[in-house]
Amino acid sequence: MLPFFGELYGNPSSVHSHGRAVRVRLDQAREMVAGLINARPEEIVFTSGGTESINFAVLGVAQALKENGRHIITSEVEHPAVINSCRQLVALGFKVDFLPVDRHGRIDLDVLKKSITDETILISIQHANSEVGVLQPIDLIGSLAKASGVLFHSDMVQSLGKVPIDVKTLPVDLISFSAHKMYGPKGVGALYIRKGSPKLFSLISGGGQERNRRGGTENMPGIVGFGAAAELTQKRLASDIIHMESMRTRLESLLSEHMAGVEFFTDRDGPRLPNTICIGFDGVEGQTLMVRLDIEGISVSTGTACGSGSLSPSPVLTAMGLPLEKIDGMVRVSFGRNNTLEEVERFFSALQRVVSACRQSISAMGQQGL
Repeated sequence: MLPFFGELYGNPSSVHSHGRAVRVRLDQAREMVAGLINARPEEIVFTSGGTESINFAVLGVAQALKENGRHIITSEVEHPAVINSCRQLVALGFKVDFLPVDRHGRIDLDVLKKSITDETILISIQHANSEVGVLQPIDLIGSLAKASGVLFHSDMVQSLGKVPIDVKTLPVDLISFSAHKMYGPKGVGALYIRKGSPKLFSLISGGGQERNRRGGTENMPGIVGFGAAAELTQKRLASDIIHMESMRTRLESLLSEHMAGVEFFTDRDGPRLPNTICIGFDGVEGQTLMVRLDIEGISVSTGTACGSGSLSPSPVLTAMGLPLEKIDGMVRVSFGRNNTLEEVERFFSALQRVVSACRQSISAMGQQGL
């Protein structure tokens, strides 16, 4: 990325030599990102990140196809970028069905099928959930959408770089991605638009960049970083998955065998991300646990990063039907390619100390009548 802050500072839309040199690198990065999901380079539109890509898909389809219908289907456990885009559309007169999920966070395909009407123009269902790691049956959802003549968008920000994605076999028309979820830079993402899809309404108007789909001079340092991350991920995805699954399995075994009062909110028997565990501990408040682990030099979360700092209970776990006391005790643990099994052991040791200290503190306050 560094040369694109200096000697390769040309505008890729310029026709002089400095611009042409940068344009070549823009095209190369697009090929790298497309190659990761087996797409055509021209099907990739670079954006400022996952949120913009999601907005472009949801709002872009709604505005482009509103004469065909004003009904959209999504779920209760989507990323806020999907939820809030849909809420904006409701305010503009669209009808949006927010489908419920089961105890494991998955939608009911029968309910989805019955929700499709002649007015439905878009189904937007995420591939992977950031909090519990559950994977939705994207192939079956896409088949339902295709059979009904409805466009299908999937937020795959969480799954890119963690599970294989092949758009040649997946019946998905639009897919949102973000570079920073797969070791790329923050502030850059992409929207995959399948060739032959209707032209979306452009949210950012300007010049003719990105094949007239997204105006504005391209973020070349970010795009080049995204391409490099995609190329590296394509080479090592299989080994990364094995490594992350080994750490996840080890931690789950330690928790099951050596800790009392622990509950797994993730469906351990169904399809899920290889690196995510969502757990809760009886008698321990999740925020307190997160702070104490942070002091130990260990970072966990109590929900999606985009909702950190919120005092509201997790919308995902709420939609899954969990009681408030369990939601309050939730923490999410995520592994990456650079973590080690030794770090898993260290984390578990710290977790045992912290959970025990939290429970003893609560017990002492109860004995004092506080």
